[in-house]
Amino acid sequence: MPIVVKNLTHIYMPGTPFESVALRDVNWNVEDGEFWGLIGHTGSGKSTLIQHLNGLLKPTWGEVIVDGVNISERGVNLREIRQKVGLVFQYPEHQLFEETVEKDVAFGPKNLGLPEEEVTRRVKEALELVGLKYDEIKDRSPFELSGGQMRRVAIAGVLAMKPKVLILDEPTVGLDPRGRDEILGQIVRLRERQNITVILVSHSMEDIAKLVDKIAVMHKGRMVESGTPKQVFKNYEALASIGLDIPQVTHLMIKLKNKGKDVATDVLTVEEAEAEILRAARRKGHA
Repeated sequence: MPIVVKNLTHIYMPGTPFESVALRDVNWNVEDGEFWGLIGHTGSGKSTLIQHLNGLLKPTWGEVIVDGVNISERGVNLREIRQKVGLVFQYPEHQLFEETVEKDVAFGPKNLGLPEEEVTRRVKEALELVGLKYDEIKDRSPFELSGGQMRRVAIAGVLAMKPKVLILDEPTVGLDPRGRDEILGQIVRLRERQNITVILVSHSMEDIAKLVDKIAVMHKGRMVESGTPKQVFKNYEALASIGLDIPQVTHLMIKLKNKGKDVATDVLTVEEAEAEILRAARRKGHA
């Protein structure tokens, strides 16, 4: 289910002294099954952009086309669009409100008017997808869980709607390293099992480099660059000029290169760096 963003501009409080241009002429194509990372400083327009993708915000100008439908046109069923495009906000556990995990995850499917058997099936499946056992957790209060578990329950509530696109806005913010790794691991496994499109908003260049297929870079409301991680992080000077960093391991490889080592610099993960340093050592040994 493709998403096409055409010449999207969004102005908050237009015509008032508080007028603010949040997005400026953004163009973006997201194809079926892609895993996108969306990066940029706070205030760059990332959150405003993703809220247009399921109709929470409407363009001041431009279009957002989801599965062939211009979602800002009169008469469009936004409820149906939001089933297809699931959005998980920062700190999604703050949206938990029911007395049990099962009731919380079931809230969305019940509002669709689905039969009770289908609702229960979706709840079980969604909890399993985020790595939680239905029988062990269904009757517990979501507020008794760990931070990572609460966040997974909140994500399960979105997955129970069976979206074709999953958007996550800083899903690991505030979590300890274990909770962070659990969430990211579940996102990867979810994509592999469901073959859904994922858009991940993150400030962690390491996470973005390791996980996504493509990156879009936002700056002052504009999408200033997009491409594969290797393509985007190769332009590290351009990223630095807008205050964005590159993965630490890429910094290391650039420093080694500058010291005369025969290594590639388009390295994004520790595993790639290890393999490249070993290759360089072997090349030196055969020289």
